[in-house]
Order: sequence, then C-alpha cells, then structure tokens
Amino acid sequence: MKSFVTLVTTIVIAVWVVTVAILSVQNATPVSLRFITFQSIQLPVGLLLAFCAGVGMIGMALIQPLWGIADSGERASTREDDTEFFVDEDF
Repeated sequence: MKSFVTLVTTIVIAVWVVTVAILSVQNATPVSLRFITFQSIQLPVGLLLAFCAGVGMIGMALIQPLWGIADSGERASTREDDTEFFVDEDF
C-alpha cells in the first residue's frame, strides 16, 4: 500500500511540475509584486509561479509533521475516554 501512495504522490508532483513548466513558457512577460509599500524586481510570471509552488511544497512538507504531533494527542485522549466506558458483560 505504501508503494501505491508513493506512486500517486510522484504522479501528482510530476503533473504539477509539467503544468508549471508549460505556464512558464507561455507567460514570459515580466511582472513585479507589490505589498503595502514594498515592490519586488521585475520577474517573469512563470518563474514567480515556480518559486511560489516550490515554497508552498517545502512549507507543507515542514508543517505536516507538526500536524501529526497535534493529532496524536487528540487520538490518545479519545482512546482513554473509550476505555473508561467499556463494560465486560461476560461476568
């Protein structure tokens, strides 16, 4: 089952990379980003898209283990509550 998940993940990432590459070639016009008073240098739209996609993937890869830690505490408390109300009717 783990190899299937790896295969699906690889296919999704490959499709994403191909999509970003196609959009990069088609959108070569330079743009600059503005945020409040800050303005970036002129970059092609495709390069900016590829950079944002890469930062997003790396960010999610770093955040995902933290979600696992937070979920494990909730699951443990749920298991303790379930065992508290368990009644053995074989007596």
